[in-house]
Amino acid sequence: MYHALYRKYRPADFDSVVGQDAIIKTLKNSIINHNFSHAYMFFGPRGTGKTTVSKIFARNVNCLSPKDGIACGKCDACKASFSKDCIDILEIDAASNNGVNEIRELRNNVALVPSELTYKVYIVDEVHMLSDAAFNALLKTLEEPPEHVIFILATTDPQKVPETIISRCQCFSFKRISDDVIKERLKYVCKQEKIKIDDDVLEAISTLSDGGLRDALGALDKMVSYTTDKITLDDFNEVNGIISSSEINDFIHSILLGNIQNVLSSISEYNNKGKNLIQIMMQVSNYGRNMVVDYYLNQKELDIDVDLLQKFVNDLNDKMFDIKKSSNTKVYIEMFILKFINDNVICSNTNKKMTSSNDAVGTKEEVIEDKKEEKQEIRDDTSNNENIDIKESIKQEDSINSEEMKSINNSKNPVENSFDNVGNNVIPKILNVDEIMKVRINNAFATADKALLKEETANFELLKDYSFDQEIGYLVNSLLDSKLRVVGNNDMIISFDSKAIVEQNLVNLLQLNDVYEKITKSNKNIAIITDEEWEILKKEYISNLKNNVSYEVKEEPEVVLEEIKNDDIISSSAISLFGEDIVEIE
Repeated sequence: MYHALYRKYRPADFDSVVGQDAIIKTLKNSIINHNFSHAYMFFGPRGTGKTTVSKIFARNVNCLSPKDGIACGKCDACKASFSKDCIDILEIDAASNNGVNEIRELRNNVALVPSELTYKVYIVDEVHMLSDAAFNALLKTLEEPPEHVIFILATTDPQKVPETIISRCQCFSFKRISDDVIKERLKYVCKQEKIKIDDDVLEAISTLSDGGLRDALGALDKMVSYTTDKITLDDFNEVNGIISSSEINDFIHSILLGNIQNVLSSISEYNNKGKNLIQIMMQVSNYGRNMVVDYYLNQKELDIDVDLLQKFVNDLNDKMFDIKKSSNTKVYIEMFILKFINDNVICSNTNKKMTSSNDAVGTKEEVIEDKKEEKQEIRDDTSNNENIDIKESIKQEDSINSEEMKSINNSKNPVENSFDNVGNNVIPKILNVDEIMKVRINNAFATADKALLKEETANFELLKDYSFDQEIGYLVNSLLDSKLRVVGNNDMIISFDSKAIVEQNLVNLLQLNDVYEKITKSNKNIAIITDEEWEILKKEYISNLKNNVSYEVKEEPEVVLEEIKNDDIISSSAISLFGEDIVEIE
């Protein structure tokens, strides 16, 4: 009968165990000095040797004449311990025997002396699966066991084991086995089994196994079953649903260069071909990490920004757990990468336009006109049951002609032209901004309408077309980062989670209002508050409704701007720094 490679090459003695040198040395010395504990806890990732070392230790501790802490393999105790019928070395699966009754039975059997060996050894695998009642039943036995009993508790999740259990055990942490050690072990197995395999495949298996030797041997076993010829890297990629190094390199470049179209089409292609997207993301993480390491250690030149690459690898590594647990892996990966590109690639360099399928970009006024019909369709769908006032306001709003667009700011808005002035270094401070905010908040609540809220929500979609604009992108993104709370006839309330962000946006209030009006054709006055303030205002509004307290529309005060001197900015700054006696202005 064929035996799986991980079973066939499971270590039978301490010298055959790889990757856990410190633990093996400690256990061997405890046998040599006869000072071993009555209870041990082995914890660490899967496939790192916990159960294997437990069995080896159980045999070695019972050997009548061990040499350097290793069983002789010749004495009667060794022959008995290596037998499958040995009843003094008991392996218990806590996952399927996790009840209190099983542990009580174990506790009763503990009192029985060994039949063949010196010590009766209980190996409890996946001990964290025991119930609370079972742990309580085990506690007393662990605290005062008979002299002929040794407990070895193994688990991959020590956090779930009660501290009272852990404190009574001698604990050993099994670490992940390094890729180099796994690769050498795979080479040994391939040599023994006469398996023809490329060195690149061994390296790929070592990386993919994530520190678990059992997983690595299982992957090798699968490759042997896949082909009788020499195993190549293409075979490995095909079996495991992953991609080649060149494809990973192209994928990373597409991300860091902001090529959204290539990124999304690549993910769709991998998914349609049945590739394992989780494994691909792990490949991307490891490949990116190797690129960063080569850059710093080997001075290997990169044609992409190393800092951006490093941030992407860190962000991806932080999200790997969520990616693995996501109900829709493809969507999660797409949204994560798109957010990274928007936040770090495009917004960090406004001189580079977003790479997309749209090659031709018109002027702001042309795009606004192109969106006008689309916006009207959205309104038509959401305003069938609205009152006459809402319909009339829409008619008046849509009747604004191009000449009125040019002069829209001359009547009410102090800013001459929103798109020309957003980059102005000197922004006048609104001295009565608090008073203006109070009136706008009051008026928004006074004429609040869910239909208007739905309409402005549709308007916010139009802002997305300008989120990467060199001149107004930062204002548009500020609006998109807000939460739309209340919309009235002439006013609306938006909120942000931070007071600092609110204060910064209040500085840009005139520009925000102007940009929003030009893009959406909506003449709503914007009121800006924090999320915390919104919760307070909402409770107050609900309370007023219950008590039949109505809000009356108030007249908004005129904007009072701080006086800005027309002095040259550089000269003024120099004078403020060095004084009039030092600075000479020609």
